[in-house]
Amino acid sequence: MHSPNGDLYHREREMGLLQGAVGELALGRPTVATIHGSHGIGKSALLNAVPRLLPAGTLVLRARCHPSESQFPYSMVSQLFDPVLGGAAGHGTPGPGLGEAGPTHEALLGLLRTTRSLAVDRPVAILVDDLTTADPHSLRWFSYIARRLDDLPVLMVATLPASAAAQVAEQLGPLPYLLRLWPEPLCPTCTTELVDRAFDSPVDQELAALCHTLAHGNPLVLHDLVTRLRRTHVPPGSPDPGQVLPIGAQALSETVLAWLDEDEPCASELLTQLAVLGPDTDPAVCAALSKHGEVHDQQARETLVRAGLLEAGVPGRFTHTAVRPAVLARVSAHERLVLHGRAAAVLARLGAPVRQTADQLILAGCDWGIDVLRGAGIQASGVGDHESAARYLRRALTLLEQRGAPGAEGDESAAKEAREREESFLDLTVRLGAVELHRDLDACARQAAAAADSLLGPVRRAEALARLASPALVSRVEGAQPFVRVCGELAALPAPPREHLLRLTAQTLLTGHRSGLRRAARLAAADPGDPAAHVFAGALAAAAAASGRLGTARRMALRVAAGTAGAPEGAAPASAAGPVGAALALTWTGDLDGAAALVDRLISMSRASDDPATTLLAHLVRSEVRHRREAHADAHADAEAALHLARRLNAPALAGAAAAAAARALVGLDRAAEAAVLLTAEPETGDAHPFIKALSLQAHGTVAAALGDHTTAVRLFLDCGHRLALRGITHPGCVTWRAQAAASYRALGEESASATILDGAPRQRGPAQRSRPGTPQGTPQGTPPGRERTLLSPAEQRVAELVVRGSSSLEVAEKLFLSKRTVDTHLGRIYRKLGIHSRHELARAIGEELAV
Repeated sequence: MHSPNGDLYHREREMGLLQGAVGELALGRPTVATIHGSHGIGKSALLNAVPRLLPAGTLVLRARCHPSESQFPYSMVSQLFDPVLGGAAGHGTPGPGLGEAGPTHEALLGLLRTTRSLAVDRPVAILVDDLTTADPHSLRWFSYIARRLDDLPVLMVATLPASAAAQVAEQLGPLPYLLRLWPEPLCPTCTTELVDRAFDSPVDQELAALCHTLAHGNPLVLHDLVTRLRRTHVPPGSPDPGQVLPIGAQALSETVLAWLDEDEPCASELLTQLAVLGPDTDPAVCAALSKHGEVHDQQARETLVRAGLLEAGVPGRFTHTAVRPAVLARVSAHERLVLHGRAAAVLARLGAPVRQTADQLILAGCDWGIDVLRGAGIQASGVGDHESAARYLRRALTLLEQRGAPGAEGDESAAKEAREREESFLDLTVRLGAVELHRDLDACARQAAAAADSLLGPVRRAEALARLASPALVSRVEGAQPFVRVCGELAALPAPPREHLLRLTAQTLLTGHRSGLRRAARLAAADPGDPAAHVFAGALAAAAAASGRLGTARRMALRVAAGTAGAPEGAAPASAAGPVGAALALTWTGDLDGAAALVDRLISMSRASDDPATTLLAHLVRSEVRHRREAHADAHADAEAALHLARRLNAPALAGAAAAAAARALVGLDRAAEAAVLLTAEPETGDAHPFIKALSLQAHGTVAAALGDHTTAVRLFLDCGHRLALRGITHPGCVTWRAQAAASYRALGEESASATILDGAPRQRGPAQRSRPGTPQGTPQGTPPGRERTLLSPAEQRVAELVVRGSSSLEVAEKLFLSKRTVDTHLGRIYRKLGIHSRHELARAIGEELAV
């Protein structure tokens, strides 16, 4: 590319050397100049500038060689001399077809005499473009003539690729009048000037710098790039890099990469390998893949560095982000698969790191390498790269499934193979589930269900599930079912493994089930100080607090808290079920200081051990503690942290619980409208744990009450109580729905309903009296017949009415949102007050009034 005055950009040194050669020609002395360089560097432009430098009267002979003419003898020589001699054979110029068997000495001497005769009375300039593509006869002539110009005013200038430099040095190196030129890439300043000129206006400096980087100072590539930019109307003042990069990649693909394919196949092959496998690929791997050896590989790297596609050094990185897409666009999908497969085989043979080999296995879709993928998953998980670990382990499971079941039944080797396959499947499933605990709790629940379906027996299944036991998984019914089922199977064994039974029982206790509880309690009592017993004790403490056994719950929770406090700094808890259950128990029994201290330690431990699921649960519990302390801003911060983690872990049920906690805190901060928006935005989960559903109902009721809709609030609070009662959570300290429902009843003017909902210990309206003789059984002395209901509290009256109407205790519990145990307690008090012993007597005592 030229400057406005016709001079070449960034070619002052080369033009000065050519000017010196022309000066030698004017003095009658010869010069042979060779211009070397890569495609597009400007060799032809320099050659075309020579005629402007020549003295007047110089005879200029020009030829442009092409591979399509290389099979015609003396085709280049004919281009040079025909315009002057007209192809006359009498002048000694070989015409086409002469000397086809090879250039004879007589023919070369004839051409030498012709050259001498032309240079007798005037200087001669012989200019040849792309000399290496000339026919062999002409090449021989060029070398022959160049070595015999000592006393002739002849200037010979030829352009050659960089790869021909060694050959020229061997043939013409001893010549004293040999001049070799190596044009350099354009500098950034020259590139900017050229781009400004192409756009006819000053361009953005970032665009100019990007063009320089993409073209690597190559004038032809730069010209092609700028032409494409103008054709696509890229604004020069404020370009979009996202628009420029694809254009640059296309320009590279159709210029530099096409030249490499043609002139440097080894370099092109290496570039393809680095683009497909990655620029950090070991040179030994590239050499093994190309089968050329490391020497050729190094030469190919140097070629790519000179072409501006690769940075110097090992491993060589691409000079620009557009290079790799441009190369990949030229590689078919089939070629990529083949190359990845070959790379995986080479890496495995060379003992490369398992993750590097596993990446190639996955990209190639190979049907081998389960052990490699397993090792890569373990290694990735160990360094916290859970995304990659899940990818490796999922691929290993897919390969194992593709193998199919072993052969004929009854064959001992087939049975052994089947067991090994099942063991491998269970191991991979559990490893994948452990990885998913850090990134996708729903996926972890699916892996737990797959492990629970293993054919290896209850002990092996229990061992596998114990490794996945996290209280975060029981937030949904799907996640709880495998643990409940396997725990029941394990408890039914004559001698179940103690640690596995305690851990699984702890997990099932948090779901509200009691599979294996008695047996686990006996095993825990035998050694209450070990980690498994602490896990069980924490879950049992939460269950005891939920059912109202507050003293037992507090003692167990404090024991777990003491064990957690004695753990080494940064150590992970044996299982989150222990400290999470203990923290809930302390919260529900009113020990907020103890709960806060325990949950603070749990957050620190779970973060140090990279356990986001436990961190999520700990934030939820701490939000509850702070909410009860009325530190609403802190409670909201914890709930927001839990919500962020729940979304990251794909745990919709826990996200609903976190949203509920955040909404309650917002109401406490007088931001009820914002809380309503938050609850509406979070989708409901149909199979969430009943306790989580109850929390969500309470939060919705709290928001409704804060917005003045007490009718809706009462309905939501009663529904909350109903769900808690069905799960056996009867202690009012767990969820404060009763007090909130009573407040909404009062706001609606229903004082009786408010008193009823708060009546945890029914009050008597008068002393119970013994029956007088002659008084019907069931009628207290001094009480008029038909007025027995006046002795009962409102809560007892409701229970009595439903029982008389034929409802069972469970049906009464469901209708009044109580537990069956509470209904039975009410019935016992009713019987004592009325001096009766059965439902039949109750019907006789108050049935007439109900009939009226």
